[in-house]
Amino acid sequence: MKKSVFAIILVSGLFALAACGQGSSKTSEDNSLKQVEDKKEMVVATSGTLFPASYYNDDNQLVGYDVDVAKEVAKRLGVDISFKEYNVDGQITAVSKQAVDFAANDFGITKEREKKFSLSDPIKYSFDSMIVRQKDNSGIASLEDLKGKKAAGEPNTSYMKLAEKYGAELVTYDNATNDQYLTDVANGRTDVILNDYYLQKMSVAALPDIPVKILENVYFNANSSGFLFKKGHDALEGKVNETLKQMKEDGTLKTISEGYFQTDVSVKPKEEIAETVSE
Repeated sequence: MKKSVFAIILVSGLFALAACGQGSSKTSEDNSLKQVEDKKEMVVATSGTLFPASYYNDDNQLVGYDVDVAKEVAKRLGVDISFKEYNVDGQITAVSKQAVDFAANDFGITKEREKKFSLSDPIKYSFDSMIVRQKDNSGIASLEDLKGKKAAGEPNTSYMKLAEKYGAELVTYDNATNDQYLTDVANGRTDVILNDYYLQKMSVAALPDIPVKILENVYFNANSSGFLFKKGHDALEGKVNETLKQMKEDGTLKTISEGYFQTDVSVKPKEEIAETVSE
């Protein structure tokens, strides 16, 4: 069965705090790049459900910004690429257990996660925002107004932790579609969704008949995302970073980005994001 393009855009839990995976002991020798070169293949963990980072198009092909960037990296390294699909926790575990070479799924790094993992140089810069009802902004004008509101999201993500910190009531979903999330905000079952601005922007634009919107000028937590590596796999990460730098310099990252986001997310946004909050 073909997977929905719009499945779980908003709450795939890319900054999930639970289950960072069980890291194995660091070996004395870093063979991460050699293993890729020897097998002539790069194996990458992804979800296949996070539009537009990793999803299935109408031809049932795995595509997306992170997926396409990873494909281009493999091409420039002269190796094949294959993808293994997991939920977020599964991707983290696969990296930790070295079942894959890295993960590509709009990953950021949390304080807990950085103990065992590292990120490539950024391929996407962004910030966080809130989706609210169109007619009344869900009664929200600031993060402080989250108190008593119903925040929708996947369990254990940093977005839900943040909503809880500000006093919101958490309404959790498991592998729900994007239209379900937005419809529930519109009809009052929930009040707000916290997540990445660009993902929310595309979601709202893709479902214009649902009366929700991004709360204007309430932006926070400037951030960046990249490929997730097991800490200590410096050789492979270094080679990938070298390739990403070339792709940025020759305009390839910009071209891929604009194809998915209609803007260049490989550079820092023009919006000033002064507020930084933590869960």
